[in-house]
Amino acid sequence: MNNFNGKVSFIWSVADLLRGPYRPNQYKDVMLPLTVLRRLDCVLEPTKDKVLAKLKSLKESKYKNVELILNKVAKQSFHNTSKFTFEKLKGDPNNIAANLTHYIKAFSSRARDIIDHFGFEEQIVKLDKADRLYLLVSKFCEIDLHPDVVSNIEMGYIFEELIRRFNEASNEEAGDHFTPREVIRLMVNLIFAPDNDVLTTRGIVKTLYDPACGTGGMLSISEEYLRELNPDGSLEVFGQDYNDQAYAVCGSDMMIKGQNIDHIQFGDSFTGDRFPSHQFDYLLANPPFGVEWKPEEKLIRKEHEEQGYGGRFGAGLPRINDGSLLFLQHMISKMKDSKDGGTRLAIVFNGSPLFTGSVGSGESEIRKWIIENDWLEAIIALPDQLFYNTGILTYIFVVTNRKGKSRRGKIQLINGTGFFKKMRKSLGNKRNEISPEDIDAITRLYGNFKKGEYVRIFDNADFGYRRITVERPLRLNFAINDERLERLKETKAFINPATSKKRKDSKAAQMEIEKGKEMQAAIVGALKNLESLGVVKNRAKFSEAMKSAFKKANVAVPAALFKAVLMALSERDEAADICKDNKGNPEPDPELRDYENVPLKEDIHKYMKREVLSHVPDAWVDESKTKTGYEINFNRYFYKYTPPRPLEEIEGDLKQIEREIADMLSEVTE
Repeated sequence: MNNFNGKVSFIWSVADLLRGPYRPNQYKDVMLPLTVLRRLDCVLEPTKDKVLAKLKSLKESKYKNVELILNKVAKQSFHNTSKFTFEKLKGDPNNIAANLTHYIKAFSSRARDIIDHFGFEEQIVKLDKADRLYLLVSKFCEIDLHPDVVSNIEMGYIFEELIRRFNEASNEEAGDHFTPREVIRLMVNLIFAPDNDVLTTRGIVKTLYDPACGTGGMLSISEEYLRELNPDGSLEVFGQDYNDQAYAVCGSDMMIKGQNIDHIQFGDSFTGDRFPSHQFDYLLANPPFGVEWKPEEKLIRKEHEEQGYGGRFGAGLPRINDGSLLFLQHMISKMKDSKDGGTRLAIVFNGSPLFTGSVGSGESEIRKWIIENDWLEAIIALPDQLFYNTGILTYIFVVTNRKGKSRRGKIQLINGTGFFKKMRKSLGNKRNEISPEDIDAITRLYGNFKKGEYVRIFDNADFGYRRITVERPLRLNFAINDERLERLKETKAFINPATSKKRKDSKAAQMEIEKGKEMQAAIVGALKNLESLGVVKNRAKFSEAMKSAFKKANVAVPAALFKAVLMALSERDEAADICKDNKGNPEPDPELRDYENVPLKEDIHKYMKREVLSHVPDAWVDESKTKTGYEINFNRYFYKYTPPRPLEEIEGDLKQIEREIADMLSEVTE
C-alpha cells in the first residue's frame, strides 16, 4: 500500500485542470472515467500486441464468439482492439477527441457497456472545446497504474478513495448512491460476525448481493472484510443499480479489482431483476428513503396479484410513496433455503418501515410476514445527521432465516443513537460519524445479546396486536310527525318510485311517474294513521304496526323501500329497546362502533372486561373482523423519564429574569 496516498493525491491534483469549465461537484464526471480508462490501459498493455495480432488472424475465420477468444488472449474478462494506448493518444494532439472516442468504442462489449454509462463521450466534446482534453490525457500518462506496480487490491482502495472524495464534494446528491463507509462497515460486521468461524475456513467461497448497489461501497467493504479475516477466502459480489453513473462506477471498480463484471448489472431491481434465479449467502442494501414506486407500480402489482408468495411481493405492497419494504421483500426472495445454509442480510431504513401502516395495510402485513416467520433478528438505531442527503434517524434491520438457538423467537433492539463523534467539518447533512471504536461497541452489544442500557430483547409476539371491532347495540325509537315525514320524503328510496328512466315526454314515463306518486301519497297517508302511537321504543312493534297500516291501505311496499321508511322515521335513543335481527341477535350500531388494539399476549376477553365492559356493559366483539398487525415503536422502549424541575427552582429563575429586565429598563430610562 506504499503507492496509495501518492497515487490518490496525484489524481486529485490533476482535477485542478478542470477548474473553470467545471464546478468542483462535476469533477467526478471526468476524473472517475479517466482513472478507469488509464487503469484498463495499463492492465491490457502487456497483451496489447497479441490481441491485435489474434484479431487480425480471426477476421477471416468463422468464429462467432470472437470476444471470448480475445479475452483469453488478454488474460482478462475484457479487451480492447484499438491501435491506441494512452501514450499513442498523447502523440496526436490534433485528433485527441476523435482518437479517444475510437479507443473507448474498441473495448469489448461488457466493458464498453459499463464505460458508456459514464456518459464520457459528452465530456470529451466539452473538454476538447475547452482545450483541457489533451492536458488531462498527458497528465494521466504520467501515473503508472500497471498491475505489477499497483495491485488489484491497492487499485481498488485508490478508486474507492476517489469515489469517496468526489461524492463528499457533491454533498447532497451523493446520498442517493453513496453510503458512508462507517455505516457499511457496521452493517458488514453485523451480518458476518456470527459466521467468523465458517468464514475463516481455508478456500471458503461465499456470495453477496446488493440490489441498490450505487457506486459499490457495500460490495467493496464486504470483500475487504473477508480478505482481512481470511486471505484464502473468496467473496463473489453481485450488484444492480439503475443510475447510469453509479452503475458505471461500480462496474469499473469491479473491473479494476479483477472481479467478474457480469455480476454487476444495470437496471431497475423491481421491474428488471437481472438475477432472477440466484440466491446468495449475504445481502446488503441502503435503498433510497421515501422514494415512490409509481413508475414500477403496474408490473409490481401484477406480480403481487398473479404470483402471490410465489413471486417477490406476496406479503403485501406498501403505500406508493415509499418503496423501502419492497426492497426488503426482493432481498428475502434471494435468501437461500435454511437447509442449504440460509442467508443473512442487513438493510438501512428510515423510521417509516417500523410503524407506518395500520393493521391490514401493506406495511403491517409485510412486518407480520417477516416476524411470524422469525426472520427479524435485530434493529439498530443509528445516530442522526449521519448521511449526506438527510439528517433523520435511520435504522439497520438484520434479517436472517438461520437464527442462532438463543435468538429464535426473539428480536433484539439496540439504541446506537449516542455512538458517534462530531465531524470537524460537515458534508451536506452529514455532521456526525461512527468511529471505529463505536462500531466495535455496537457490534459487541449485538454479539453479547444481553439486556442493558442500550439493548432490549423481546419475544416476536411483543410487537404484535389484534385490532378488535367493538360493537354496541342499535337502539332506536320511532314516531310519525311532520319532521320525520319530511325526512322520509327526501330519501332516495322514497323519491325513486316517482321517477322514470324512460324518455321523459313519453306516455309510458308519465304513467310510471303518476303511479309512483300515488304510491308515495298512499304510504304517507297510511303512516299518518299511526301518529297516535306517539314515540315507540321497540322496532319490531313499530314494524308490525307499519305492515298492518300498509295492508289496510292496500299499499304494496317493496322490502328495500319498507326498510328505508323505517329508518327515516327513527332516531337513536339510549333508552329504547335493542334492535335485533331475524335470529334474535343484537344489531350493531355503526355510529357507536369502536376499535381497540389488544397485545397478542393478552386475552381479548380479559381486556374487554377490564377496558371496555366496565364502561359500556352492552358492548361485544365482532370476532369475524379481528385482524392481527405488527409495529415497532422503537423510541418507546428506550424512553427515559426526566422529572420536571422543582417549582422553587423555576420560580427563582423567573425572579432572576425579572431583575435583569428591570435593570435593562432602568438603563434605558436614565
